[in-house]
This record gives sequence, C-alpha cells and structure tokens, in this order.
Amino acid sequence: MKKIKKYVFVAAIGMLLMPSCTKDFQEKNANPDAITDVTPDLLLTGILRSSVNQMVDQSWGIGNIVIQHTAKIQFVSEDRYTWGDRSGLWNSVYDNMRNVQLLLSLGENNNAPNYKAVALVMRAWMYSLATDAYGDIPYSEATQGISGILQPKYDSQESIYDGILNDLETANATFDPAAGTLVGDIIFSGDLNKWKKLANSLRLRCLMRISDKRDVKAAMQAVVANPSSTPVFENNSDNGTLHYLTSAPNQFPLYTTRSGSFDEFRLSKTLDEKLKALDDPRIVVFAQPTDAGGIYSGVPNGLNEVSALAYNGGPNNISRVGDLFYKGAITPTGLDVAKGYIMGYPELQFILAEAVKKGLVTTGETAQWHYEEGIKAAFDYVATAMPGNYLSRTGVAYSDANALELIGTQKWISLFFTGLEAWFDWRRTNIPALVAGADNVNNNRIPVRFAYPRSEQTLNPDNRNAAVGAQGWSEDTYNEKVWWDQ
Repeated sequence: MKKIKKYVFVAAIGMLLMPSCTKDFQEKNANPDAITDVTPDLLLTGILRSSVNQMVDQSWGIGNIVIQHTAKIQFVSEDRYTWGDRSGLWNSVYDNMRNVQLLLSLGENNNAPNYKAVALVMRAWMYSLATDAYGDIPYSEATQGISGILQPKYDSQESIYDGILNDLETANATFDPAAGTLVGDIIFSGDLNKWKKLANSLRLRCLMRISDKRDVKAAMQAVVANPSSTPVFENNSDNGTLHYLTSAPNQFPLYTTRSGSFDEFRLSKTLDEKLKALDDPRIVVFAQPTDAGGIYSGVPNGLNEVSALAYNGGPNNISRVGDLFYKGAITPTGLDVAKGYIMGYPELQFILAEAVKKGLVTTGETAQWHYEEGIKAAFDYVATAMPGNYLSRTGVAYSDANALELIGTQKWISLFFTGLEAWFDWRRTNIPALVAGADNVNNNRIPVRFAYPRSEQTLNPDNRNAAVGAQGWSEDTYNEKVWWDQ
C-alpha cells in the first residue's frame, strides 16, 4: 500500500510539472537550422530542374520514337504503339504544379513580382504540355486539394489555351527589373529580359498551335510588332534551355543510363534517309557509326522484336543514338548539345516562317529569310557547321510552291530530342508524311494523344468520363484527336 501511495504521489508531481517540461522539451528539440518558411528561391530551382528533366525523359522514352527520330530494337512496345499507362507527364505536371502555385502565391504575397512572372510562364508551359498530350484536363480546379476539391473537373482545351495565353501575356507585363533579382534561376541566371523573350516566344508557339481553330492573326501580330514591349528570342543565346553540368547530380539525365538500356534505342530509318538525302552533317550528332562498317544506318520503326533485332544483320549494323546524348554529354561539345528544352530560337524562326507564308504576320522579313535563319540556327544549336551550299541544295532550297513542306521538314529535324514538341507539331501539320511501322498494333495509325492515366479512372472517374464525352470521343484511346487537331 505504501508503494502504491508513493507512485501516486510521484505521478501527481509529474502532472504538476508537465506543462513546463513540455515547453522545455519543445524548445530544446527545435532545430535552429530547420527551414520553417519556404522562400521563392528555394522553390524555383526545383521546379525548373524537375519539369525540364521530365521532358528529357519524355524525349527518350516516347517523343523521339513516335516522331521517328529514333526506333527500338528491343522491348519494342512503344514503337509498336502498345503504350499502356503513360502517366509520367501527367504526374510530373500536377506534382510540380503545387510548387508552381506556391511560388505564384509567394511572389504575390511577398511583393516579388519577378517570381510571380516566372511562375506564370512555367504554369503556362507545363499546362500546355499536359493538354497537348492528353486533351481536356483539370485546370481551373486543379491543385485545390487544400480547399477540399479532391476530384477536379476537366476544363476544355480551348478554355485552357485562353488561360495559358493570358498567363504568358500577364507574365510579360509583370517582370520588373526594379523589383529585385531572381535567385535560383538555372535557366537564364536571373536575366529578366530573357524570361520575357521566352514568354512571348511561347505565346507565338501556342497561337500557331491553335491557328487551325481560331483567327490568331491579330494576336500574333501584336507580339511581333512591338519588340521593345514584347521581345522574342533574337538568337541561340536566348534559348529557353537547361544546360547541364559535368558533375552529379546535375548531369544530363541519360549520362548514368545503363549501356544496355541506352543501346535499345537506335537511329530511325526515317530520319536516317532524310539526312542522307540532304547530305546533312547533323547525322554525326544524332547518331553513332555502326560497330560493323563504321557507317550510319537506321532501323525502321514499329518492327516486332525478332525482326527489329535481326534487321540488316543485327545490332552491329544499326547506329546507336549519338554519344553526345550519353557518355559524351559531359564533354565540352556535349554540354552544348545535350540540353533540357523548353523552347529555342530555331523553333521560333520556323514558326515565323510559317506565319509569314500564311499571311498571319508581317515581320519586315520574308518567309524565306525566317526559314533560312531557322536552319542556320538549328545547325548552331547542335554545334555543327552548316555546309556553305546547304541552303541551295535540292530538298532544302526555298520555294514558294512547297514552302510549308520545306519549313515543316526542317523544323522536324531541328526538334530532335526536344521533348514532345516535334510530335505536337507533326499532329498539327502532318509534316513530314510519316507512316506507322510494319508490325504496329494500332491499325496502322500513329497515336495522336496519350490516354488518360489509369489512376484517373479510380480517383476521378466521373470527371474523366465526362471529359471523354465532352470531346466527342467514343472512348479514351490514343487515336482520338484533341480540340486543336480536330
């Protein structure tokens, strides 16, 4: 009994002391070095790096293949259009978008307009990737889980493009040199004018994307007519690209790929034949000489696994993808070639060439000038000297009669390893004329979108199903065209 009373007494004393002990415990166990408030600069680097790295992954895993820049000789499901659940881009965009929205809020609340403007540019670009890949997507109600919206509605692609274009226009007007510098900017090192150029160049890309559905003439002209207020890329030094480093963890993402995994991907016969027909020296950047014979040789897209592996006598007779996109990525030339891509000057020039040719804009230059400037810049982009007579060669020399085909073909070549942009643009123009591989399993059709992730069928089925119906699709497949492609 005495022991019990003793224990009760000790417990009572402990209860009396508990508040002060708890307070003391919290104070002593607080990490003085812990980050309790997130600042814009801490978010910016992560947003830029992860979103751009995702597009390198998309280039390698599907973008280069579907557009027939590369082909596979093993594990050929992507090349035969057995795509399965392509949720990587979806997850990347929405995971990153939470941080983008936080960066936007911090920019607004902390009177840091330049961070707000960058957040608007990144939001516009990332949503453009998602809607171009999937179609209608969650937009106006996305990233609002904290407000209780766990099953966001899908917005129409047309309305999403309204938001994208508005974000880019607002960003251009928001950048303010007097409002402080950008810290954590691994794209432009804090150069606000280059961010403005990216915003306005992206506006021209987006306007061209929807030009078959809307009259975009006035909007495009408003951008190109006012270089002081709406500047665009002027040369390759303005490119919206991420330059990687020689040391981990900031190397080109493929640098650490297993050699066996890298060797599955080879030069596509489609690109090989086009480059050879033009005697285009960029083939030495895009591909490696064969092990047997030391020549450049591609493999057709869409072969079954046995035929692909045995084609032309086997892998020793098929060119791998260029080494500058692998182990050579940390060499001086590789650092200049293997980049993460948002948008570049060559692409802009091909957009302007098409726009001038179609009468959408007047720039003071001809469509031919923009076309040839795009080619020159595209060679420079991959650190390759353009042959002196290249612009006058058959198949390259500008002609009004087939100008759009010439522009589209050179644009297709120049967009090698730039994420999904070559695929998006091909869907709009059908240039070049690509044909599904011989052993494809999609009824001889090249896919024109990603199907919605399987997770949406479980987590947001009603809104996903409503979106399928709203777009006039009978089902959610790779062959249903998005709004701007219909």
